Amino acid sequence: MNTTVTLGKTGITVNKNGFGALPIQRISTKDAGKLLKKAYDAGIRFFDTARFYTDSEAKIGEALSSVRSSIYIATKTMAKNAEDFWKDLDASLTFLKTDYIDLYQFHNPSFCPKPGDGTGLYEAMEEAKKQGKVRHIGITNHQLKVAHEAIDSGLYETLQFPFCYLATEKDIEIVNRCKQENIGFISMKAMSGGLITNSAAAYAFQAQYENALPIWGIQRESELDEFLSYIDNPPAMTPELSDLIAKDREQLAGNFCRGCGYCVSTCPAGIEINNCARMSLLLRRSPSELQLTPQVQEKMKKIEDCIHCGQCKAHCPYGLDTPALLEENYKDYKEVLAGKPL
Repeated sequence: MNTTVTLGKTGITVNKNGFGALPIQRISTKDAGKLLKKAYDAGIRFFDTARFYTDSEAKIGEALSSVRSSIYIATKTMAKNAEDFWKDLDASLTFLKTDYIDLYQFHNPSFCPKPGDGTGLYEAMEEAKKQGKVRHIGITNHQLKVAHEAIDSGLYETLQFPFCYLATEKDIEIVNRCKQENIGFISMKAMSGGLITNSAAAYAFQAQYENALPIWGIQRESELDEFLSYIDNPPAMTPELSDLIAKDREQLAGNFCRGCGYCVSTCPAGIEINNCARMSLLLRRSPSELQLTPQVQEKMKKIEDCIHCGQCKAHCPYGLDTPALLEENYKDYKEVLAGKPL
C-alpha cells in the first residue's frame, strides 16, 4: 500500500497524514506545541490551518518555525477583496513566522475567484505568488458547483473538499476529476467532523484514493498516536472495516451537513441552515465560546421559527432531513448554553 500522496501539479509529496490544525484552537499553546512537534518528529510534514482559526497559525509558528524548511504549511483567507487579502496574508506570515506560504487557499468562498471577476482576489493571489510569498494556489469549498467550477477553470493547483466514508457518488466524482486534471485533492472532514470514530476505517477508505490527502483534525495526543501508527502500519480495507463503514453509512449519513449552503436561500424563516445544521460538530471541534456569542445565539434561536415547509430538504444535494437535523443541533446547543458538555 502506498502511504504517500502527491498533491497534483504542486509536486508536494507527503505521507497520507495531514495535520488539521483547526482543533488546536481549543488547547493551550504548550499542549499544541507538544502535539505539533510530536507530529513532526514522527514524519508528518503537511500542516493545514487558516487565518480564521483564531490562534492556530500562531501555535504552528511557535512550535515549528525552527523546522520551517522541512514542512509544508497550508493556510487560508476568507477575504472578499484584494485589500483584505493582503492583510490576511501579512498576518498569516507574521503568525506563522515565515516569509512564504506553501499553499495559500481561498477559504470556502461562495463563488470561484477568477481573474476579471471584479473582486481582485485572484489577481492578488497571482501577485503574491509572483512575489514569492505564496508558492501554490488552492481553494477550499463545500459546494459541488464551486468545486467543479474550480476544476474546470484550470486556475487552481489544489482543491480541499469534504470527503470521508460517508461520501456520495457526487463527492467521489470530484476526487476522480482532480486526479484526471492533476489537481491536488485534500480531504476535508475526513472523520466527518467527529461523526466518524474509527480512525482505521477512515484511513482505509482514504487509502483507496491515491490522490487524496486527508487532514486529520487533532487536539489530543491519543488521536495523534493513532494516525502516527498508520505511517508504518497503514490499515487495509478488511471485511470487518467494510461492514463497519456500511453500518455507519446507514446510521450517520443523514447527520452529515457539509455546509454547502444550497438550502439557505429557500428558507422562509431566514434560518442560516448551513451553519446551524452543523452546530453540534462546531461545538465539539472548535472553541465553544466562538459559537456562544449573542449573534450566534440569535441565529440558532431562529430554528424555533421553522415551519417544516420542506424546502431545505428538497434542495439538499445530499438528501438530508434538514429540519430534523436543525432540531437535533438546537437541542445540543441549548445543552451547552446551560453549561452541560456534549
